[in-house]
Amino acid sequence: MHAVKANIVKSLPAGAKVDCVDNSGAKVIKIISVIGDKGVRGRIPKAGIGDLVVASVKKGRPEMRKQKVNAIIVRQRKEYRRPNGLRIKFEDNACVIVDEKGEPKGSDIKGPVAKEAAERWSKIASMASIII
Repeated sequence: MHAVKANIVKSLPAGAKVDCVDNSGAKVIKIISVIGDKGVRGRIPKAGIGDLVVASVKKGRPEMRKQKVNAIIVRQRKEYRRPNGLRIKFEDNACVIVDEKGEPKGSDIKGPVAKEAAERWSKIASMASIII
């Protein structure tokens, strides 16, 4: 896991529902907490692109539902700025289910993946069909 070069806006708070775009069996997850988030007492943890989150599966295959999983955010609706001045935003909020080491559980990712997430997590970059 590497540092992110862009100034990512953390726009997904704990409790946000996010679409799962891999073929692991989960469709919608709800963020519980953000791994590595250094917050203030009483402040809700927030995630952005490239962050590792702990989540609960809300919709999906029956054996996946109500499971606690780790996921990486690969797209967000809120725009963010890259160092070259370009502003990027996506149509939806999306994530990929991973294990504790950051290895994806599925074998395919639908839709684009942000360059910042691909740089930080090399296994996701190799699975992505398009990196923006």
